[in-house]
Amino acid sequence: MSEQISVLVVDDEPVIRAGLSAILDTQADLSVAGTAGDGAEAVEVCARLRPDVLLLDIRMPRRDGLWALTELGRRGLLGPGQGRSQALMLTTFDLDEYVDDALAAGAAGFLLKNSSYEELTVAVRAAAAGHSTLSPAVTRRIIEGHLGARHRPSDEDLARLRDLTERERDVLRLVGEGLSNAEIAERLVVSLHTVKTHVSRMLTKTDCQSRAQAAVLARNTLS
Repeated sequence: MSEQISVLVVDDEPVIRAGLSAILDTQADLSVAGTAGDGAEAVEVCARLRPDVLLLDIRMPRRDGLWALTELGRRGLLGPGQGRSQALMLTTFDLDEYVDDALAAGAAGFLLKNSSYEELTVAVRAAAAGHSTLSPAVTRRIIEGHLGARHRPSDEDLARLRDLTERERDVLRLVGEGLSNAEIAERLVVSLHTVKTHVSRMLTKTDCQSRAQAAVLARNTLS
């Protein structure tokens, strides 16, 4: 990722696209690479520009944000790593009916459209860095609101934990509780750098494209 964070803003409302773009462009380290008005356009623009972060509205006419998220994942354009994008889903409600599907499809996090300027810019920077893209409280509320019912872990999910070390399992469990990297470091009495390393390896071994997706896995298998 370059020093300046590039962002693709996707929303079917021109006023919202303009407003979000204006906020982001006030920040020296953020730049709006482009905009799109629906999911199909978002996929094509993302494939061409390869932004670090997508601000992707969930609800749009024609091709919506969930379709775009799934298609980006299918094309290998989504998730951590060079040349891929982290997707922050924009929603009007913090418990949108599509949130659980978006988590499963690899969304890095969720952002309310009425979030403050600071919440928006902090979330974009965090997503670009591969860190938590939401405050722990919001992450926890979303996960519990949509995936609160406990189910017997599937064999497939359990297999995804097979190669984790004991410490990586601990990190996965704490991610599932909605803790930030700094909070995990404090809980485990290790350095922040060590936590970042464990999180990165845990995501790779479990084939999770985001912390939010890992939190869902943790809740389904370790709670």
